[in-house]
Amino acid sequence: MTDFLRILESNPIVPAIKGDKFLRALESPCEVIFLLNGNILTIEEHIKLAHMKGKKLLVHIDLADGIGKDDAGIKFLSSLGCDGIISTRAQIIKYAKREGMFTVQRFFTLDSQGLDSIYDVMSSSDPSMIEIMPGVITKTINKFAKSSVPVIAGGLIETKEEVTAALASGAIAVSTGKEELWYL
Repeated sequence: MTDFLRILESNPIVPAIKGDKFLRALESPCEVIFLLNGNILTIEEHIKLAHMKGKKLLVHIDLADGIGKDDAGIKFLSSLGCDGIISTRAQIIKYAKREGMFTVQRFFTLDSQGLDSIYDVMSSSDPSMIEIMPGVITKTINKFAKSSVPVIAGGLIETKEEVTAALASGAIAVSTGKEELWYL
């Protein structure tokens, strides 16, 4: 894990790619690549090419076609020299950890209840790292605020600054369970 931390601290941008962007990611200065759409027929070649370019490749196993989302799928990726996996599934993270692979568990933060449950899942699966999504919610608000349907921003809004940011991004209103924000 310390190797991955060192790499990401010196080069914190990680291409998360599908399809034809793989070759462009190989030519980038980034040292870690998240492969979001590998399949059983191409994954070995992707791993070899990444390693030839001195890059670490993590496969999003939940999205990989033809590779089992189970212990055998993890062992298959490990046997090919895959550096690690990404998954939303705690059991898959556990299998990969047992195989000695680097693991990134992906979480989608939708509301405060979901946010709180991340700790429970993390303690159970013990991933090497976690990925929190979405990284930029104001961008999403802005995109949909331009449509003809008004947007209400909700979930995880706990400060006046977050209310202001959501409204400035185009939300018509904000829903929140934080009582002190009801009086703004």
